[in-house]
Amino acid sequence: MDKWQEIFDTISKNKLRTFLTGFSVAWGIFMLIILLGSGTGLQNGAENQFRIAAVNSIFITGGATSMPYNGMPVGRRIELENEDYALLRASYPQIEWMSSRFFIRGSINISYKNKFGDFEVRSVHPEHYLIENAIIHEGRFINQTDLEEYKKVAVIGTAVQESIFGDEDPMGKYIKVNGIAFLVVGIFEDEEGGYENRMVYLPITTAQRAFNGKGKIRQILLTHNSSSVEQSVMLTANLRNYLARRHNYDPSDLRAIRISNNLEDYKRFSDLMGNIRLFIWIIGIGTIIAGIVGVSNIMMIVVKERTKEIGIRKALGATPYNIVGLIMLESIFITSIAGYIGLVLGVGLLELVGGAIPRTEFFENPEVNLAVAISATMLLVTAGAIAGLFPASKAASIPPVVALRDE
Repeated sequence: MDKWQEIFDTISKNKLRTFLTGFSVAWGIFMLIILLGSGTGLQNGAENQFRIAAVNSIFITGGATSMPYNGMPVGRRIELENEDYALLRASYPQIEWMSSRFFIRGSINISYKNKFGDFEVRSVHPEHYLIENAIIHEGRFINQTDLEEYKKVAVIGTAVQESIFGDEDPMGKYIKVNGIAFLVVGIFEDEEGGYENRMVYLPITTAQRAFNGKGKIRQILLTHNSSSVEQSVMLTANLRNYLARRHNYDPSDLRAIRISNNLEDYKRFSDLMGNIRLFIWIIGIGTIIAGIVGVSNIMMIVVKERTKEIGIRKALGATPYNIVGLIMLESIFITSIAGYIGLVLGVGLLELVGGAIPRTEFFENPEVNLAVAISATMLLVTAGAIAGLFPASKAASIPPVVALRDE
């Protein structure tokens, strides 16, 4: 109790100095929390982009050559075909799920009775919803029978249901896609919502026949069972070489057929976020250190002011441990209280502003988890101890005779 009374007495006699010292510490931890929360918001927003499709997915899209090859000119269109899908499926056992897409050219009009809407139509294979992480709410998705029998069926997103059906149950009803009737057999919702729920899925074979597809496809999607990024990259290279041989273009021509490896992109993104988090911690800890240096300097001034008092204490039998404990306790108290205030203000601001910030593609839900808050608190206590250690050691090393002669 005597120590605490002395600490509070010292603080009350130097209110402005104590406030400015505490403010530097509070500001440091406040900025650390804000930076970490913003980094988490950036990570959440970017990770949501990968949740749209399976992380272990590969997208193959037709393009145009950018290099001459075997006497053929630059700019030659490379179109994927149904046979590409079948051959890849049969040739690579690493493939888990696979689908292709055929896009209907021109404007697409979806109608039901007297209601109309513009939505995107994707003609796909049955495993497509597994790759895109779509959730079937009612009915079913496209199946193999639909493809084999060229059935005119459709699976619609929840946004399509709300727009053209309203409160009416769409199951078993017919919608028209550019004037051709398709039976609604399922309703899905994408995990990410928004634009993805404005899709209408059709069997790819039916769409190719109804809309003059002629066996052409725009894109091939697949997931694989490769356990590492290196294996995934190797599979991508094998697919590129295989397609280059089949379509007669230079394998190093990345524009002829574009292949996007989601796992490789995710690994690159994870490495980037790791570097960003490290940078944030360095900046935040640097800010805290600046505050702690200020605390240490103030404690040095306190020791200087109380030199004679320390000499009297030592002359009366106070041990170096008593002197060190008193100075360090005061330092830990100031830094802990100020740091806790900065921590609470930082978390509070993130909670307040986080809900008000509109969700974007690359920023969502800035927050600081409990583990980070505990780590920051432990960092404060440790920093407070370090800030008081050097002044306390200096105070403990002053001989009583020297201290009593101090003016």
